[in-house]
Amino acid sequence: MHFQPFFRIFVLILTFSTVTFSLHSQSVKELETQRKQTLEKLETTSKLLNENKKSKLSTLNKLNILTKNIKQRKVLINTINTEINQLDVEMKKLDAEKQMLENRLKTLKTDYAKLVQEAHINRDLYAKIMFVLSAKSFDQSYRRLRYLQEYTDYRKQQVREIEKVTAEIAVKNENLKQHKSTKVTVVTLKETEAKILTKDEQKQKVLLTGLQKKEKSLRADLKIQQKKARDLNNKIERIIAEEIRKAEAKRAAEEKKRLAAESKTKTSSKSTAKTDSKKSSSTKPDNSVANSSTSVSVLTKEETLLSGNFERNIGRLPWPTSNGFISGHYGIQAHPVLKHVTTNNKGVYIQTPSGSSARAVYDGVVTQRFSIPGSNNAVIIQHGNYRTVYANLTQIYVSEGDHVSAKQSIGKIYTDDEKENKTELYFQVWKGRSLQNPESWITR
Repeated sequence: MHFQPFFRIFVLILTFSTVTFSLHSQSVKELETQRKQTLEKLETTSKLLNENKKSKLSTLNKLNILTKNIKQRKVLINTINTEINQLDVEMKKLDAEKQMLENRLKTLKTDYAKLVQEAHINRDLYAKIMFVLSAKSFDQSYRRLRYLQEYTDYRKQQVREIEKVTAEIAVKNENLKQHKSTKVTVVTLKETEAKILTKDEQKQKVLLTGLQKKEKSLRADLKIQQKKARDLNNKIERIIAEEIRKAEAKRAAEEKKRLAAESKTKTSSKSTAKTDSKKSSSTKPDNSVANSSTSVSVLTKEETLLSGNFERNIGRLPWPTSNGFISGHYGIQAHPVLKHVTTNNKGVYIQTPSGSSARAVYDGVVTQRFSIPGSNNAVIIQHGNYRTVYANLTQIYVSEGDHVSAKQSIGKIYTDDEKENKTELYFQVWKGRSLQNPESWITR
């Protein structure tokens, strides 16, 4: 039974190795998922590029899509490199574990061969009986009988252990085979993507050179776009401010009415002097105004619940489009062509294939639908103390007062035929009267 300590040590080593391997295996799965997600994003930008393929003009829109495509492809190649490195690590680990198991199997088979040989020598049943009966005492006889039984059980255990280790080696071999196959696939993909990246970067240089020659027209176009954006943002801000003002005024009036009714009930229930009644009635209105001023910004129970739920989903809200990419980020951004020129975006611009619809990012109530020259139509959805804005819609599918759910289509995004079928949604997130960065709210 000298073999038992080594067996326990081996089990501990094997258990640790299995746990470590499963952690690395999960990492490879995550990398594989990331690779697939990046490929899906690349498909979207590639589709947009194909839509613009017929036009031979150098346009800012084409440059933006191509630049995004190049960034996504670089992310993909980096992910593939990480995946290849992780596969190499795991294959080395699998090889080491396989070698350990094969050594273990060899030892088991050697030990079992000795047991079989000993069993063959001592196969005589009469000899076994005499071995037990020749004991000097009953206790010694019992111990000898127990020894023979344990010896038989140990042989059976060795057989089971050999079968188990053989099966584990087969699993390791299969895992190695799968990893090698995956590596061949991703290495081939990497080579293909690297070639496309080189071509795209060359196209990007040509486009950039062509656009730099159009600086005057680019500046003129930027001026027009900035005016449209200002007009739209100002209108959105005014509408939201008015919505909040009306809601606060309504709540203030309701609170004043409630306090007046409460005061009347208290007054009628008391049988006090007329002078006291007059004093009480003269002081009550002042209190009601003071109290109402502290409660006008308080949301209804339903709105409070909706606000809390919306807030808890920061970073997890679905995109306002089913696919696409952020073509204009929130905040101050450098112009892609014009040097020392920046734009200050009050929301995000999401470019998507033509024919796409905008969709609500969360449950809410449609409070406004309006149009503005040059920016088409827009929808505002309230989520308690939060609001989301969806602009540049050519059709609107919802009406004011409608309750909408997350991912529900609310309108068709405008496609600009004069700008190579550019289909771009303008999206904002507000908390009360304050703008939020939409990129912090939607899932990445």
